[in-house]
Amino acid sequence: MQYVSTRAASSAAASSSQQFSDILLGGLAADGGLFLPTAYPQVTGAELDAWRQLSYADLAFEILKKFATDIPEADLRALTAKTYTKEVYKNVRQGEKASQITPLRVLEEREDGSKLVLQALSNGPTLAFKDMAMQLLGNLFEYALAKQGAELNIFGATSGDTGSAAEYAMRGKRGIRVFMLSPHKKMSAFQTAQMFSLQDPNIFNIAIEGVFDDAQDMVKAVSNDLEFKARHKIGTVNSINWARVVAQVVYYFRGYLSATTANDQKVSFTVPSGNFGNICAGHIARMMGLPIDKLVAATNENDVLDEFFRTGVYRVRKSAETYHTSSPSMDISKASNFERFVYELVGRDGDRTRALFQKVDTHGGFDLSGKPGSDGDEFKLVAQYGFKSGKSTHDDRVDTIREVADDYDIVIDTHTADGIKVAKENMEPGVTMIVLETALAAKFNETILEALGMDAERPAGFENIEDLPQKFVVMKADVAAMKAYIAANTGL
Repeated sequence: MQYVSTRAASSAAASSSQQFSDILLGGLAADGGLFLPTAYPQVTGAELDAWRQLSYADLAFEILKKFATDIPEADLRALTAKTYTKEVYKNVRQGEKASQITPLRVLEEREDGSKLVLQALSNGPTLAFKDMAMQLLGNLFEYALAKQGAELNIFGATSGDTGSAAEYAMRGKRGIRVFMLSPHKKMSAFQTAQMFSLQDPNIFNIAIEGVFDDAQDMVKAVSNDLEFKARHKIGTVNSINWARVVAQVVYYFRGYLSATTANDQKVSFTVPSGNFGNICAGHIARMMGLPIDKLVAATNENDVLDEFFRTGVYRVRKSAETYHTSSPSMDISKASNFERFVYELVGRDGDRTRALFQKVDTHGGFDLSGKPGSDGDEFKLVAQYGFKSGKSTHDDRVDTIREVADDYDIVIDTHTADGIKVAKENMEPGVTMIVLETALAAKFNETILEALGMDAERPAGFENIEDLPQKFVVMKADVAAMKAYIAANTGL
């Protein structure tokens, strides 16, 4: 399996392709693009039948071996077996089975044959769906670095859950340091404490004065300084990292196989979306042949993606225009992974993709609606990929949290509430709609208390996490100062 940048010139794409291990430890390609396979591996009906009875670890192996063809299969199987265990994914709630890793819960069955289903993705150590990929990424990184006798300095940005998932996955890993940026005072108290309470010497938390997009821009700026990146051995765990996205593909297959009994049945997925990484994994699964009907992007007040899927206009908001909401992990106005989908939409034309995203930097977006003066008319092709979208506000999510508690006796987090609200608006007769859970409600207790008048239940070990000592530094969004900080703490 070979990989190519979304910005590779058409004449150079074949000669610049790389294998999985070549791109594992990095993030952006040298030309500033994102990596994608030169062609998606296809899944047969016979394989889907055979995969229905597999454990999550074995299913992950079967899917990942199609993408990581340069890793010996015995090693890859050992890595997935080490990662996906009931000991790692142990934060189960009543009625869930830890052995299933991502169990389904049917919330509603309608007379028209449709179902509303919740797929639990938050049984990992940081209580968020990011653990599903990040735990594997930690083991993959350690494996690759050991083979090379090398070190890695992970430099990432988080709006809340990526940071803690990365730090918990990488803490204590030999040869790895983590430098994680987050928007200062814009995460929930629980999310902040999860990250900042870690005292491990290889973990560095940096609170940036600004919003998530400012932090993400700094990650890209450092990654684009190829000399600095090479000298300081910089890698990333954000969803611009291909290995993380492909690891998320697995739970789409598990959700589909658990919700159906035959391969002629289709399901749709609604995915709370900010940076487009989670739903991009669903797009990849669909491109591989998984019978997904619709992929519904659920946004909060920061509705950049919803605007595009309604109008064809991708309009990035400035920092001052980005709302701080009660579903803060989606407070993103520049969706990094969106480039992977646009690359498909424009016919895998790297030159065109590069030009469009350079226009994002210079003009704040692009227009594919086909209207006079637009940048193209590819928006008409979006339906072929099954995408739809919707938006949720604070009042919507508070109402949804109350309704779900009353109707289904389950307490959901704010982002999952956005997903359920939008999912209900997009259900179709005879089609099962799976909503991907984002996190446990305890991570956003402020809004749970507002909605239900009581605290969310916390798993054991998290009872008083906000009271733990915290270790972090506050910095301005200054790339030069950030490089100096990294250099001072790597010894390289």
